[in-house]
Amino acid sequence: MSMNIVNSAIKKGETLIDTAMTLNAMHPDIIVIRHQDSGAPNLLSQKVNCAVINAGDGRREHPTQALLDALTIINRKGKVEGLKIAICGDILHSRVARSNIYLMNMLGAEV
Repeated sequence: MSMNIVNSAIKKGETLIDTAMTLNAMHPDIIVIRHQDSGAPNLLSQKVNCAVINAGDGRREHPTQALLDALTIINRKGKVEGLKIAICGDILHSRVARSNIYLMNMLGAEV
């Protein structure tokens, strides 16, 4: 199921909690959420009875992109552990950079 924000009740003032209750009533196995507000996936995960995947929340995180980047590194280099990784760009304002730094460090890289 894909939810288009333009046609949703969110555009009419429905809260994230209201949306969570509606989604939960559909009994999904997984909800993938990309939201403009930081922390929205965490809030949603507290209100539903299924797994929630953060596909980007506000300026905070983009963990699914970091996972894809880690997979690309593993496919090209065979591992992440022990690699020295440089991230270039506007790191301070980049949720992708923030998520990559966190994940690559967890996987044993030097970032």
